[in-house]
Amino acid sequence: MKKVLVVEDDPSIRWLLKHLLRDRHEIIIKNNGLEAFSWLSVRNIPDLIISDIKMPFMDGFEFLENLSTSSLYKNIPVIMLTGFIETETVKRCLELGAYSCLAKPFNPNELFDQIASVFVSKMFL
Repeated sequence: MKKVLVVEDDPSIRWLLKHLLRDRHEIIIKNNGLEAFSWLSVRNIPDLIISDIKMPFMDGFEFLENLSTSSLYKNIPVIMLTGFIETETVKRCLELGAYSCLAKPFNPNELFDQIASVFVSKMFL
């Protein structure tokens, strides 16, 4: 099973992601970027990260910046989730190294397609 790190401060979105993905993937849940980076810092390497943007302590942009500057983590694909899907938000996410950015509420099939696309593209790296 592929390991997916979910970084989300909203309990209902965490619950939804866990229940949508648990049959296909091993799910690790962290409440914000700081918790996630702490988990990563002890050499935990997920196959994919799904992260919210607006979170306390370390938001999704700062989390992406920290990932992109680390030789250990910069190649982990990240799908960003946001309640405010604007052109500038998507552009910034992609510039910081995100694989994609989805609006909340998201269509589960669109998320499944993005995840499948990540894993297919990783096969050809």
